[in-house]
Amino acid sequence: MSAEPVGTPGTESPDPRAVIRTRSYAVLLVMVAILGVPISAAAFGFLALVHELQNLTYKDLPHALGFDDTPTWWPVPLLAVAGLLTALSIRYLPGTGGHKPAEGLVESGAPTAAELPGVALAALASLGLGAVLGPEAPLIAIGGGLAVCAVRLLKPGIEPSASAMVAAAGSFAAISALLGSPLAGAFLLMEASGLAGMMLGLVLVPGLLASGIGALIFVGLGSWTGLGTYSLAIPHVPHTPTPTVAEFGWALALGVAAAFAGTGIRRLALLLQDWVEPRRVIATVGTAVAIGVLALLYAESTGGDASEVLYSGQDALGGLLTEDAKYSVGTLLVLITCKALAYSLSLSSFRGGPIFPSMFLGAAGGLVLSHLPGLNATSGFAMGIGAMCVAMLKLPMTSVLLATLLLGSEGITVMPLVIVSVVVSYVLVLRLEPSATPNTEPR
Repeated sequence: MSAEPVGTPGTESPDPRAVIRTRSYAVLLVMVAILGVPISAAAFGFLALVHELQNLTYKDLPHALGFDDTPTWWPVPLLAVAGLLTALSIRYLPGTGGHKPAEGLVESGAPTAAELPGVALAALASLGLGAVLGPEAPLIAIGGGLAVCAVRLLKPGIEPSASAMVAAAGSFAAISALLGSPLAGAFLLMEASGLAGMMLGLVLVPGLLASGIGALIFVGLGSWTGLGTYSLAIPHVPHTPTPTVAEFGWALALGVAAAFAGTGIRRLALLLQDWVEPRRVIATVGTAVAIGVLALLYAESTGGDASEVLYSGQDALGGLLTEDAKYSVGTLLVLITCKALAYSLSLSSFRGGPIFPSMFLGAAGGLVLSHLPGLNATSGFAMGIGAMCVAMLKLPMTSVLLATLLLGSEGITVMPLVIVSVVVSYVLVLRLEPSATPNTEPR
């Protein structure tokens, strides 16, 4: 099987309409549909394994050692082990553990068969043992890598352009249900890849096909195994009234605050990354211990659970909104400070994705401001998510979708506010960045 090249420097790009009408493109769609089933099943298994590792190491293991409750100091040794395992995977396995989260969610190509084990092991050690990162970047890499490996076994002479489309479709399938909707994952990959125009449609059709199949597989496996879908969702969203003029003012303020906060987190992460890489093992263990200490400080100072500082924050988002009353302003401020520092440390040293911690921090920041006049909790929650996501990802459409689809029907009500906060944050972030910084130019 072959497909027309998508276009390379110095050559004329083909007509996408002509490519879509070819027999090879139809064969590609069939292959993508078939591959979407095992790849989405593998992604589901990866997420289930991460979830079980988190429960095993943070809850079951302390109980097995005789503790009635997980000690507040437990994250310190747990994160030290995470740092050691992650550093060894990055240093000694091919592929350096995959994507560097401090550099943003950038398209770096599918890993090879030799690199896939290192990507998976580094991510499992990071995500399963407490690093403040999400699973989306490893899933994108694993899905794309598995798809390319499979299609090259079936068709060794596949064209590079067709291979790239298969890799993209594999990534679509892998994160199809993770962000709460196949559409959110599709927009994420579209914006991250920088595709546009008819070429976008050429790649988007197989991607959406794989994404739809992947979402069905996630739902089916979640029901069959009883483990759930590991999808981003908030079951009971408080009602929000029609936006007011005061809330549009808060949208401006949240956008500005998120831009400065996100820029600070990213710059600190990049600075630490430059320090970590020449001394990978000892420095990664050191940053891991610092994350554990931050979790300990939060637990001791507020009486909260140290796990609220650890991990991606995906599972805690719902409780943050629906149980807002149990978080005082002081507790939220301590949580935001500790989580932001732990996030920056994790970005610099571990392997995972940047999305979910940014959502958690933005949501917590919006809830802090909702204690002031003129802003309700649901609107602040949504605006904070959108503004902080775009500050970290620089993907405005994805950031709006993540903040609004998460809230169901209430998301439509708050969408104008989210758009304002996202646009303000996005424009300001681009103004704050040095113009010559690699991998940070606006797409």
